[in-house]
Amino acid sequence: MRYGFAIDQRTCIGCHACTVACKTEHQVPVGQFRTWVKYVEKGSYPDVSREMAVLRCNHCTDAPCVQSCPTEALFTRDDGIVDFDNSRCIGCKMCMQACPYDAIYIDEETHTAAKCNFCAHRIDQGLEPACVQVCPTESIWVGDLDDPDSGIRKLISLEPVTVRAPEQNTSPNVFYIGADKATLDPLIAPVDQTYLWAEPDILRLQTAPYLPGDPITNARTTLNTSHPRPWGWKVWTYLWTKSVAAGAGALAALLLLMTSSDSTLVTTVAPLVAVVFLLATSVLLIWDLKQPKRFVFLLMPWMLNRRSWLAIGGIFLGLYAAITGIWFLIGSAYLLGLGDYTSVINILAWPAIPAAIMTAGYTAFLFGQAEGRDLWQSPVLFWHLQAQAVMAGAGVLLVAGVVLDVAGEGFVSITWLAWALFIGTVANLLILAVEYGGKHSTRNAAVAAHMLTHGPYKRSFWGGAIGLSIVTAALALAGALDERLGLLAVLAGVIAQASLLIYESAYVKAGQDVPLS
Repeated sequence: MRYGFAIDQRTCIGCHACTVACKTEHQVPVGQFRTWVKYVEKGSYPDVSREMAVLRCNHCTDAPCVQSCPTEALFTRDDGIVDFDNSRCIGCKMCMQACPYDAIYIDEETHTAAKCNFCAHRIDQGLEPACVQVCPTESIWVGDLDDPDSGIRKLISLEPVTVRAPEQNTSPNVFYIGADKATLDPLIAPVDQTYLWAEPDILRLQTAPYLPGDPITNARTTLNTSHPRPWGWKVWTYLWTKSVAAGAGALAALLLLMTSSDSTLVTTVAPLVAVVFLLATSVLLIWDLKQPKRFVFLLMPWMLNRRSWLAIGGIFLGLYAAITGIWFLIGSAYLLGLGDYTSVINILAWPAIPAAIMTAGYTAFLFGQAEGRDLWQSPVLFWHLQAQAVMAGAGVLLVAGVVLDVAGEGFVSITWLAWALFIGTVANLLILAVEYGGKHSTRNAAVAAHMLTHGPYKRSFWGGAIGLSIVTAALALAGALDERLGLLAVLAGVIAQASLLIYESAYVKAGQDVPLS
């Protein structure tokens, strides 16, 4: 059994009865919508036409929101309806990033995710969804798509149908009959200067000039809902703090294994840096939740969705925190003269490296589950995160080595870390060249990349991500080649942090700026 919708746009009159019924049935707050009518106008006066489309959750057979939800608050019922349990929702907004249709929002009253749930409570009572019941032109059909005798199955078998974003391969179960392409493809119809009865949200106005549009029909959106960015500064700052934590521990472990160094930088400071920045990472992640008190759900194995990389990432963060925490305690004991257990640190260095690699890199898989954000679906993102971790970790350790005067006689550690910073920065630049110098697999990704390199974030990209990285590489190389210029490498370490933060900010925002509805 597989419930689905068929929406006949040939008979839809755009009366918004479905929207009102839905808001009434589910007590949806003002300004938020589970189902809504989008208006698009084409042509120029006096030859102008208006097209409409009813938009909502697509109840996908392969629903990315279900796979990405860390606490299984979103789930697929046996009848194919994608439903949600807001008592399990932590408000991480991962489902919003995973949905390619902008169908999920955070309810302003419950602070949990919400969307069309097919009026599952009515279905269970043998009733039709509220929107179907009130539609005056019977333009909304529902039924079992797997039943060859059902009305909806016969309808979509006889009429040509389209779905939204078929390239996402989610197998959506909302089918459109007679819908104009401009209403279903948000890249074709940028937001006009104003809506018919409302003002467009600022984000849509800012991004409209960078959308491809359709120069032939001059299609423009004249009514739609507001869809702000789900993730903000806490997320892009988390990317940086996590990079520092992973890079500091991994480089210290490598330095220990390669040089047998027993400097305080390696035994105590580096794991302390890792622990502190892991703590900052955890604070940012919890702070960003709309239900921060429910973060404990992520500590309960029976509530975790083991397919969600947000949940899996928490496991890697915990494992890495345990390793670096023990490492720091042992190093502190040695520093205080309470005993020499440094041999244990040599043992911990081995698991610390893969734990650090996954701490830095799991976000590539997490972003991979954000199927609505094609810019983040990069095959090189995992390696980019590793390069960024080396940059961030080496830079912070260089500063710590000088400030705390624990770098070791002859600046051996500074020279080693300067080479690490140089290599990491060059790798970062090469990956940026690969990522933004070639073609992207989807229009969504191409538009987001264009915004990053030639749109509203071009100064951040060329000046921060590229320019500051070049300066970082040059200064780090000088410090690596001549230990007397070690302070230049330290300066490079500071500049590297600024470069990474600027890039992460632009990267996270650009990925969310492409409209999905």
